[in-house]
Amino acid sequence: MTMLEAAPNAVTTVMRALADPTRRAVFERVFESKEISVAELTRGSGVTQGAISQHLKSLKLAGLVVERAEGRNVYYRAAPQGLEPLVEWMDHYGVFWRERFQNLRSLLKEIDP
Repeated sequence: MTMLEAAPNAVTTVMRALADPTRRAVFERVFESKEISVAELTRGSGVTQGAISQHLKSLKLAGLVVERAEGRNVYYRAAPQGLEPLVEWMDHYGVFWRERFQNLRSLLKEIDP
């Protein structure tokens, strides 16, 4: 059994979490920051604090962010290891595409040397 067969839910969970454009934008802001609070994420986003919190909850459940409480504030930072199932999935199919592109390059060279 391959890693892809063993953990299809992990790949699906990460893909679903990042499929939403707003959630993906939240993840990108968290990723770009060393650590960021919900209030900071909300500022200038055009999204309510409640919506930001819901997106962060989904990202946390997908293993893409971790939180740290300090008093009444909660700070988030990216958990890059959460992307591992997606990276492994892409690597698996990357072999397929690399072979196809090499075949295409060879064909194009034969057609137009």
